[in-house]
Amino acid sequence: MRAIVVYESLWGNTEQVARAIADGLEAIAPVELVSADAAPTQLEAYDLVVVGGPTHAFSMSRPSTRETAVQTQNAPRVVERGIREWLDDVTAVFHPITAVTFDTKVESPRLPGSAAKAARHDLRARGFDVSISSETFRVHGYEGPLVDGELARAEQWGRTLASTVVAH
Repeated sequence: MRAIVVYESLWGNTEQVARAIADGLEAIAPVELVSADAAPTQLEAYDLVVVGGPTHAFSMSRPSTRETAVQTQNAPRVVERGIREWLDDVTAVFHPITAVTFDTKVESPRLPGSAAKAARHDLRARGFDVSISSETFRVHGYEGPLVDGELARAEQWGRTLASTVVAH
């Protein structure tokens, strides 16, 4: 099995979660960890595609929401190509490749919407098997840190994903 974890992160919290998921996956399979800025758009070589990003304005981020985060919330990173733009460029697949999504969201207040749900929808439209449920990881405020235990939970989720896909 070959896996890739593609992520978008402004404050580094989503990147930490992506790294923990990749660590869990590596217990069973080789995995590539790559930001959406540098991610390939041809994914036929992978058996598992994991995609994650922060929830902005109830969905995946947009250039405008990322710019607002930098301008008003002092986000330290400028992300040119988030998962939304990357997914727009992903080539459709013609045999089922398992794809799973995750997002990060603020712990409080609990707001509706999900980057993971929107990304899952886009992956399904491109022919990916999205039968495995998405996962949300919680962050204190916009800048973090992650809620206690989330990195351990992300690593365990990665191990569970790898086992599930191998058993498929």
